[in-house]
Amino acid sequence: MDYILDKKKSISPLLSADELAELEAANPEGLSSAEIVEVFSGRGIKFSEATFRKYVQQGLLPRSRRVGAKGKHKGSRGIYPVGTIRQINEIKRMMSFDYTIEEICQQFAFIGGEIEEVRRLIGKILEKLEQSIDSYERDDVTNVGMRKRIEEAKRSADSWVDQLEDVAVRLREQAQLARDAV
Repeated sequence: MDYILDKKKSISPLLSADELAELEAANPEGLSSAEIVEVFSGRGIKFSEATFRKYVQQGLLPRSRRVGAKGKHKGSRGIYPVGTIRQINEIKRMMSFDYTIEEICQQFAFIGGEIEEVRRLIGKILEKLEQSIDSYERDDVTNVGMRKRIEEAKRSADSWVDQLEDVAVRLREQAQLARDAV
């Protein structure tokens, strides 16, 4: 587990890369705000619903999407992309280096959530295309050809999203260097 030194100079645990990956794998459809808050507070990391809402309002975190509950008159609830946990972890890490929320908003291209959402949406589209291939009765040659095209699209999409992530990381690094120079 990684640790950060918070403003009170006490040690606070951050989520490790393995923990983040495990949470993302276990919750591919996303999490409610209460579930996300519990991920952090359950590990002793100070984080509240009010702070979560503030981060969303400031554009540091993505907005939720509404998901209807099963059953009559059950309503819906807001679900956030699972990558939101990774973003909060990064915000907490940056704050441990005495960045303010305002500095994080101004100096960093904090678009990790949007990039993660693009990755998720592309994955969903490709999955639906694969399901469509399975549902139509075509000769094997046609199916093999379409599956090959989908695999090519997956590789291209992964490369494209990786490039976007690389640009975002480089922008954060440049901002860090600029801040350290001051």
